[in-house]
Amino acid sequence: MSVPVAPSDPSAPVGQPTKAAAAAWIGSALEYYDFFIYGSAAALIFPKVFFDESDPATATLLSLATFGVAYAARPVGALFLGHFGDRLGRKKIMVFTLLLMGLSTFLIGCLPTRAQVGTLAPVLLVLCRVLQGISAAGEQASASSMTLEHAPPGRRGFFTSFTLGGTQGGQLIATLVFIPVAALPEDQLLSWGWRLPFWLSVAVAVVGFVIRRRLEETPAFTRQAAEEGVAKLPLAVLMREHRADVLRVIAGALIASVSTIFTVWALAYATSDAVGISRSAMLWVGALANLVALAAIPLWATLSDRIGRRPVYLVGAVGSAVTMFLYLWAISTGSYPLILLLGILAFGVVYSAANGVWPSFYGEMFSTRVRLSGMAIGTQIGFAVAGFAVTFAAQIAGPDGDDWSSVGLFTAALCVPPVIAALTARETHRVPAELLGIRPAARTSQPETASESESESVTA
Repeated sequence: MSVPVAPSDPSAPVGQPTKAAAAAWIGSALEYYDFFIYGSAAALIFPKVFFDESDPATATLLSLATFGVAYAARPVGALFLGHFGDRLGRKKIMVFTLLLMGLSTFLIGCLPTRAQVGTLAPVLLVLCRVLQGISAAGEQASASSMTLEHAPPGRRGFFTSFTLGGTQGGQLIATLVFIPVAALPEDQLLSWGWRLPFWLSVAVAVVGFVIRRRLEETPAFTRQAAEEGVAKLPLAVLMREHRADVLRVIAGALIASVSTIFTVWALAYATSDAVGISRSAMLWVGALANLVALAAIPLWATLSDRIGRRPVYLVGAVGSAVTMFLYLWAISTGSYPLILLLGILAFGVVYSAANGVWPSFYGEMFSTRVRLSGMAIGTQIGFAVAGFAVTFAAQIAGPDGDDWSSVGLFTAALCVPPVIAALTARETHRVPAELLGIRPAARTSQPETASESESESVTA
């Protein structure tokens, strides 16, 4: 017997699900354009601009470590932004995170180099990177909460997937911007060329602000605040009622290690002397993989609305462990057609299964009162490990940076906790929105409403 699904909220403004999905997609695309521009620069530019060139291996390691610094700042940002997101609403956090990301990324493009100010240069770089991390901590959780709470019944997976579609879009735009920049002559690239993508963040902030400020607050949050009031300490409620779910989200968020290793470490490895693939060629691998992901993510999410979140997520987690190993092996062969094929398969198709489903899968674990806090804190702790996975991979790869098999096994090991998290989680794709985050025993004690008894099917 199917679980009853409540009809959409009649008080919800017409067209808001589509507007929320569009705002999540565009805002996340702009936000993660900034974030991934840094990843490309950390692999290709910053070792020569901000660190000591006399020791290239150490310079690369330190540069990749600054990429991870933002992930270390994310849990702190999640505590702060999650608290206010569950007290003040999703919309305010979405606007704040976008403006903060735009400002911090623009400032990176204005920083002096090591040749100009010495060790102060990498210090300033790290400070700006911390601000990026704080911003990213609230971005996906607020956008995912917004789309999930606006989505119609039976389509929460599809609408919520637009948040991650946006991150892939942002990564695609960042890669496409960096392709002509990376093709500049070395002296122009290291003097002024690398700054241009960062300066574009002014446009990011302006466009994102205009889009998001027009969006209505979600009916679920508005109703919760009006009827029961918001939690004074969302974190206390979260730890009391959803401790196990937070741990599941932390474990599940380790799947992001696939993205960081693909985007940063594999790029650095492929363009190193050990392999010798050109910067532009490898950037095209990322661009095409992200292009495929833009189509794959909503398809996987739609499938999860039909068969459930868990099976689709497990395909992504288990499949990524295998396909990422094959992708790194392909890089070691130096065969560009093989690299392109396996890169698109690993990142564009297989990883998209987990990537497109987790916004709804994680968000549906929590009630409206603590949804943003639960998603933000859980994901950002897991993402912190994923961010430093790049640094660990650089160390595991050895002094020559070419031990790809060890990095492949390391990536596969990081896919194990997400598998365990999914296997132990409840299936929620058919649970009515107002019952999300409520234990099954508590649900049965609630009287069935007329609207629930009349709605037995799920809209595809």
